Amino acid sequence: MTRLVVISAGLSAPSSTRLLADRLTEAVVREIGPVEIDVIELRPLARPLADQMLTGFPGPELQEAFDAVAAADALVVVTPVFSASYSGLFKMFIDALPRDVLTGKPVLLGATAGSGRHSLVIEHALRPLFAYLRAVIVPTGVFAATDDFGRDADLSGRITRAARELAGMLGRQLAVNRPRSVEEEFADPTPFEELMRRAGG
Repeated sequence: MTRLVVISAGLSAPSSTRLLADRLTEAVVREIGPVEIDVIELRPLARPLADQMLTGFPGPELQEAFDAVAAADALVVVTPVFSASYSGLFKMFIDALPRDVLTGKPVLLGATAGSGRHSLVIEHALRPLFAYLRAVIVPTGVFAATDDFGRDADLSGRITRAARELAGMLGRQLAVNRPRSVEEEFADPTPFEELMRRAGG
């Protein structure tokens, strides 16, 4: 089953960041059907993250979160905006992740803020960060200011478009990684040159 990891860096309870993460997750599930979902709330991991930064060793809670990210087929990540960029807690978690764990993983980016003045945060802060980590970034990022939750039609449209893009990426990725059946091999044999290339010949 497809594994989706949702990372929410909201600091309050209830949190608009978690609300956006939940809505993005629901939209992805509508597009691709049943999935195994792991939600990583960063607020309870603040102390373990600080300890890991000081000692270089993740505690059990943090290691469990790292393992979930490593095993994910795709991620939904949402951060609140602080000082015109992602939150420090969010960056601590990303910095603590094992090297190359995000390489090739489809990622849907989201951000929340009190004002629409921060609407470009995904483009100027989040997208370059995940490009550097070699993730495969969904073209549509979803930013939601406080007022956007009141204009639900516009926000819902952006959420649906982003979810469809992530579902499309996942479909292509799973098709590439899925072993071909015997029937498929007989119907369309893999060329000998390609078999030799895969074998390193």
